[in-house]
Amino acid sequence: MEISKLQERYKTEVAPQMMKEFGYKSVMQVPALKKVSVNIGLGEAVLNPKVLEHAVSHLTKVVGQKPLVTRAKKSIAAFKLRDGMQIGVMATLRQHRMWHFLDRLINIALPRVRDFRGVPRRSFDGHGNYTLGIREQIIFPEISYDEIDKIRGMNITLQTSANTDEEALRMLEMLGVPFRKN
Repeated sequence: MEISKLQERYKTEVAPQMMKEFGYKSVMQVPALKKVSVNIGLGEAVLNPKVLEHAVSHLTKVVGQKPLVTRAKKSIAAFKLRDGMQIGVMATLRQHRMWHFLDRLINIALPRVRDFRGVPRRSFDGHGNYTLGIREQIIFPEISYDEIDKIRGMNITLQTSANTDEEALRMLEMLGVPFRKN
């Protein structure tokens, strides 16, 4: 696969700039994006297993690979949930697919969100990883509005090699992630 514009930008602009800003001695110290995980939780799959097929097909179109069906780890009687039931789908993207997905997310999908003012800055976990919640899967152009059965959201986690949230925030800002102006 060819190199994404975003990946090229990281190598030519972001890494050298971060070396100057944070005083890294080696390029290997510069934080990098390790992987992107996309998850769709399907609580209603307990009652309607057909929902799982729609989620698998939508996530396959969005990320470009077949997702993994996740199962419940323990039984919860109040939710009519049994150990081992299928309750979600997830995909982990690395290398070229990760960069292409992130490029499409930043430049195509997020601008299509209604009343979009940016993504929140508070969604870091303390170790340099960022999690973003999306309320509608239809912001991705790969999904046609006519073929969806229900509007579903998804969680997207960007895992970085940064030691602190400040380093990760700066790297993601330089990559073009549209953070909210506080």
